[in-house]
Formats: sequence, structure tokens, C-alpha cells
Amino acid sequence: MRVFGIAGPEAGRLAARLTSRLDGPVAVVESADTLDRSGTADTYRLTAGGTWGARGSGRSLDDLVDDLAPRYAHAVCVGFEGIGLPTVVLGDAEASDVLLRATEADAVDIDRLLDVLAGVEPHVTLGSLVERVKASPRADRAGAIATFTGRVRAKDAADDPRTTALEFEKYEGVAEERMATICRELEERDGVLDVRMHHRTGVIPDGDDIVFVVVLAGHRGEAFRTVEDGINRLKDEVPLFKKEVTVEDTFWRHER
Repeated sequence: MRVFGIAGPEAGRLAARLTSRLDGPVAVVESADTLDRSGTADTYRLTAGGTWGARGSGRSLDDLVDDLAPRYAHAVCVGFEGIGLPTVVLGDAEASDVLLRATEADAVDIDRLLDVLAGVEPHVTLGSLVERVKASPRADRAGAIATFTGRVRAKDAADDPRTTALEFEKYEGVAEERMATICRELEERDGVLDVRMHHRTGVIPDGDDIVFVVVLAGHRGEAFRTVEDGINRLKDEVPLFKKEVTVEDTFWRHER
């Protein structure tokens, strides 16, 4: 799922122009800081046609985007500023990652914007990869889905300096091609039906997920073995470079 923001006084107007031109299901998340939050219960609204809405507390934009990822091709976040997402900026709105800037909604060339959005790196979650393998045409032969999630470890031992973040860079094009090759080769095994993997790049704080491997297989034995082999091959063969940030130092792992 590609996630991006539209910020500025006419953000909703631009979202209305854009959403019908996006391929696949689209979720629109609107900033609504003025919602009435009276009462203690979360509330949900569902129509007979399947349209739903919700109101509650304790949810961040990141949480919501993760929930949307398995079901949508795009998530358009309307009216947020300073959220760290690639953002289309209208007027004097602020954003740290500007995709495109325009004075008003009608000044945006939608075809040009679609080209820009095609370069936004997809937001992938474990749930979205699981949903993809479940949709495989070979899924009716599957009795198992095994997954691996790698995350940022704050400490390896009790007296280690705390790791606050890892930063990953990839060899553009080569990393994706190598992961695709690994998946294809693992899928040639007897009983293995579909393999998906994804490795995040950029700065990832401690406690956050880094990498996912998902295997659809006929039986649990093939699934477990292939998940382990998949993550081992990804770490050994895919050109990814890791910088570690601790409370005491910052260094590239390959230089150590």
C-alpha cells in the first residue's frame, strides 16, 4: 500500500480529484481534531452496504495505516501536517517530505502527481504479506502459513549500551531483484506454494519491525524450514547496509 499525505487549506478538494484516478482500493484518512469525544466507549458505524466508520481513542495514525495495509492499495492522509509521510503541499502548509507543491488544489496536474506517487515506496506490514499469500491461486493446497518478523533489539546483553535506532540503506534495484530471486528459488521446493519477503529501509527506532518473511506451504514442516532458510539467505545475499545508533556511538556495521 502506498501512503501519502495532502496538507493545506484545500486538501480535501485535491483528494476528491485524485482518488478516482488511483488504481485499486483507496482509503482516505481525514484529520478530525475537533471530533466530539464525549462518552467512554469506542463507537462503530456500519451500513448495510459495508461502509463503516469509527470513533475512539488511543489510536495513532501509524496504527491506523498498519491496519489499512492488508486491504488497500493506497491510503491518502488528508489535513495532517508534520507527520513524516511523503506529502503533497498546498499553499503555506508544512511538510518534511514534499512530493509536490502547489498554490491550490486546482493547480495540481493530476497526471504529473500520479507519476510522482508511483515512486513512493510501499508501506508493507506482516498482515499485508499474509493477505497476499492467502490470495494465491495455489492457496487451496495450503495447510500452513509460517512467518518471521525481525525487529530492532535495544540490547543484546544487560550491560550493553542501548541501541536507539538502526538505519538501513539498500543497493537500489539489486536488493529487490535479489529478494525476488530468493523467493522464486524457495518456491521451487516441493510443498512450498508462495514466498514473500520485505525489508524496511531508512531509520527504524528500537522495538519496531525491520523485516518480514512469509511462507505459504502444504504442511508446517516445509513452512518452518523455508521461513528459516529465507531469512538466512536474505541476510547473507541481499545488499543492505546497516548503521547502528546507540546512546554512546553511531557506526556502520560493515565497517566494524
